[in-house]
Amino acid sequence: MSETVRLRIDIVCAVPKTLDSVVTTSIVGRAREKGLVDIHVHNLHDYATDRFRHIDDTPYGGGAGMILECEPIFSCIEGLQAQRTYDDVIYLTPDGERLANARCVELSMRRNIILLAGHYKGVDQRVRDVLVTRELSIGDYVLTGGELAAAVLTDAIVRLVPGVLGDAESALDDSFMNGLLDAPHYTKPADFRGHRVPDILLSGNHARIRQWRHDQALTKTRERRPDLLSENDGQ
Repeated sequence: MSETVRLRIDIVCAVPKTLDSVVTTSIVGRAREKGLVDIHVHNLHDYATDRFRHIDDTPYGGGAGMILECEPIFSCIEGLQAQRTYDDVIYLTPDGERLANARCVELSMRRNIILLAGHYKGVDQRVRDVLVTRELSIGDYVLTGGELAAAVLTDAIVRLVPGVLGDAESALDDSFMNGLLDAPHYTKPADFRGHRVPDILLSGNHARIRQWRHDQALTKTRERRPDLLSENDGQ
């Protein structure tokens, strides 16, 4: 492992193939190639104790669905914790704290984190009580498995790790970084089928362009996400 590694992410899940393209391509893949992040995906079936490699069972008390068992999860996570200290063990679940960009910024500055992806109806509550330090949700909807949520969180965190993006200012200008949605963006040609790029962007006056972008971001946020303005003292 390169000495430049800034963040290690261990993803514990039931269907690791779901994450193959996420951790090997695009920005995340390049970050790994640069040695800035280290990502390991762990298959819970490898920690099963029976010959059929079962990791789930029916819930006590009855009801539909299957629950991920304690034993394989404890075995995997405690094995990782015996090798290094982790800043967080994060469980991806619909009833967790709603993920926000500020949380991603915070997590990008960690050294070692574990992401636990739920599956089926979730995990045995004892996993949450004993092992998990933080629970996050990527939205008010339910996915087949938490692997997709883990992929979203991984991408959101990794792109914020210093050195990952080629243009250091790129992430700073993204939506939510300053409490506002992003301003509109344009590229060549300046006139496409009569739809022109705003003249201000062609002016070369960078101070006025910055102000224009701020005003546009503020207008868009007021129209689409006024809740962000109230959360940030009405920027």
